[in-house]
Amino acid sequence: MTTTTLAALVPLLPFLGAAAGLLLGRTAPGFVRPLAVLPTLTALVLAAVVAVRQGGGAAVDAATELTPTGSIPIELSLHIDGFAALVAVLVGTVATCVQIYSTGYLREDPRYPSYAALVSLFTSAMFLVVYSGDLIVLLVGWEVMGICSYFLVGHYWETPEARAASIKAFLVTKLGDVPFLIGLFALATDAGSFEIPKVLDAVAHGGLDHPTVVALLLLAGVAGKSAQFPLHTWLPDAMAGPTPVSALIHAATMVAAGVYFIARLLPVFEASAAAMVVLAVMAAVTMVGSGLAALAQDDIKRVLAYSTIGQLGYMTGALAVGDPSAAVFHLLSHGAFKALLFLAAGVIIHAAGTNSLAAMSRMGNLRDRIPDAYWTMTVALLALAAIPPFSGFFSKESVLGAAEHVTTGHTEHAPGAAGWLVLVAGLVTALLTAAYATRLWLLAFHGRGAEAPDHGRQPLTMTVVLWVLAVPSLALGALAYRTLPDWFDGNDLTPALTTSVIGTGVALTGALVAYAAWRHLAALAAVAPMGAVAAHPEGDAAQVEAEAIATHAPAYGDLSSAPDPADPGRLLLGPLHRHAAVGFHLDAVYRALFVRPVQGAASLVRFLDREVVDTYVRGAGALPRWLGAAVRRAQTGNVQTYVSALLAGTVVLAVAALLVASGA
Repeated sequence: MTTTTLAALVPLLPFLGAAAGLLLGRTAPGFVRPLAVLPTLTALVLAAVVAVRQGGGAAVDAATELTPTGSIPIELSLHIDGFAALVAVLVGTVATCVQIYSTGYLREDPRYPSYAALVSLFTSAMFLVVYSGDLIVLLVGWEVMGICSYFLVGHYWETPEARAASIKAFLVTKLGDVPFLIGLFALATDAGSFEIPKVLDAVAHGGLDHPTVVALLLLAGVAGKSAQFPLHTWLPDAMAGPTPVSALIHAATMVAAGVYFIARLLPVFEASAAAMVVLAVMAAVTMVGSGLAALAQDDIKRVLAYSTIGQLGYMTGALAVGDPSAAVFHLLSHGAFKALLFLAAGVIIHAAGTNSLAAMSRMGNLRDRIPDAYWTMTVALLALAAIPPFSGFFSKESVLGAAEHVTTGHTEHAPGAAGWLVLVAGLVTALLTAAYATRLWLLAFHGRGAEAPDHGRQPLTMTVVLWVLAVPSLALGALAYRTLPDWFDGNDLTPALTTSVIGTGVALTGALVAYAAWRHLAALAAVAPMGAVAAHPEGDAAQVEAEAIATHAPAYGDLSSAPDPADPGRLLLGPLHRHAAVGFHLDAVYRALFVRPVQGAASLVRFLDREVVDTYVRGAGALPRWLGAAVRRAQTGNVQTYVSALLAGTVVLAVAALLVASGA
């Protein structure tokens, strides 16, 4: 088969698996798991073959016109360069691991057939985004992922949290997709084509008439899809869905799509210095804000959600300084260790016997219960904290090195201000990342909360996947930084000495500070009674906390257990903790600026409809009703009354006629 044919089969196979799974899920349940795993696994193999054939050489292009649309046709086209080839392998790897893992994680779930089919459709849509050479076809995959996320996040629709989270994810991402769609049409109008190679060629020859407007419109969609400030608020709430879905969304599909889109169309953004500065500001605020928020979260999946937001901020930061190679390098590295983090968290949640959420402060004695999750999650957290020689160190240092390169004025692709913003925010975030990664490790595996009931050994399909993902989390970075330049644009990805030393130093500092705070609080807890050291002693605050946790029941298991008092996050953040724990009140701001005005306008419309329109309608019908009532009363059914009225009328008419005649 040709490379083009193989590439076309990559998104097609999961799509066919999804369709077959939906059709046969009820009638032939024995086929559900093979239909979930085998098409995705085959797509992974084909994506790997396509990557080997592409080999980092010239891009593979193929196109056929879907429909004539006048001057700007829409074409079903493939554009496979080094970026697309490797990102497709990442998508296939993570999706296959998620499908295999889900066969154990959701083995008792009655809605597993629809879940597995939606995951396959989700995977197919991301493959379409990665391989597509036409912006409209890319948009199709982009939007299919949005609707799949709605259904998958709301998988546990019995709980109000899942229903609210699915609606929020859909609406917030659509809020960015509207300007994104306008930006795509504006870009195609300026470039004269929806085909990505032709768009890039037009940009290279100065063919964009409104580069700033186009770039900012596209950035709105990227901010929504990739959960960047200020449209990131949906991602932490999306943790109400099944944990394997979180791994898929965070590691290889939906949130990675925005970063990949900018990397592929970076010259469009580089055509506007203002857009690059906006991108840098967005990345810097996202990185630092998410790091602080992650340090204040108690639910393990919300910590990882804010972690994803911050790591995506690193990727957009690399793009803001004009280095797509560093951004995609971190995308690949992050995909491996973030999938491992979420799936290991799923083992923790599964061991505690809960559906979705797990409060770290209430965990206890998990290290010996789930050794596979303990060791593999330790590897993933070290990669997240960018400790050498784990993969996250090399990819994160490529971002910091690219930012440092811009600050010295060695590039024309990005303003120097963007370089300083990304560099400073990246170093601060490295400190925060190591701190919250250490805190998560200590509370989850060495915590002093109540011990959860033992639900037995985890399914083999879950633990095997953890060890498979631990390999790239450990070794991918050291191997990739030497070979990836040949696949990308040739930029050197070797860690720079200055940023490597400083970055590793601040990461170790963050980890040590978090550990010292934990030891300090643990020592106090050993001396003082539990309630005296806990963040919320007995009283109103404890009651509020208990009520808040109870809203997520039964996710937290035994609600009567006391939380672990040795939480370093509250000590390290101090007065900032209560603000960081709720995402710095951004949801409250959105409620005040958008939700309440819309609700107020709806109330006004309802009032006008009820009190004005309905009153007019009722009034218009009242007069005929009154006339009808009067006529009805005259109809007594008495013949004498009718004759009397007739005679009276005759007399009146006669008198009137005489008067008229006498007057004449």
